[in-house]
Amino acid sequence: MLSQHIKEQTHAAHQNVEGTIVRQLKNIRSEADYAEVLKGFYAYFRAVEDSIAPFVTAEVLPDLAERRNSSYIKSDIEALGGNVDNLPEANAPAVANIQEALASLYVLEGSIMGGPYIVQMLNKYGLTKGTSFFEGYGENSREMWAGFTAVLNKYSEDPATYDRAVEIANQTFYNFGEVFTPIASAN
Repeated sequence: MLSQHIKEQTHAAHQNVEGTIVRQLKNIRSEADYAEVLKGFYAYFRAVEDSIAPFVTAEVLPDLAERRNSSYIKSDIEALGGNVDNLPEANAPAVANIQEALASLYVLEGSIMGGPYIVQMLNKYGLTKGTSFFEGYGENSREMWAGFTAVLNKYSEDPATYDRAVEIANQTFYNFGEVFTPIASAN
């Protein structure tokens, strides 16, 4: 199954971007700091969403409208008193078909699954507003993840195409981390 193959083959990239993001989160000291970090998430999620939109439709992913997306991040930024002006540069990998688009979306959907841990971290810092995106799907998270991976696997029945899907997923992780590089350099 492609979902398992991507998980195994992107472990290093996943760990790398996770470390980059956790460092950003640990530097948050105020709602304004948090809103700035969220701008990176917003810019990147929106870039990937725009890239995959021609391929990942409600026909492909029937519950697409119920999935978390950049609009939730924008709402969180605004709840913190921020806006989506002056966003960091964010570049999504170029995708050419449904499987590649789903491989890129795998990274975004996976990051949502880790959201509850981010909410806990933020709460420790006294931040309780602007967490709707990271709250993910609540008690339906496992079901939503299983539904997504079932669709990914459905569109990925040929193991000969797995390498390209892994390449796209790794690039998605790498590019996500790049959004936060200017922030890291400034701290």
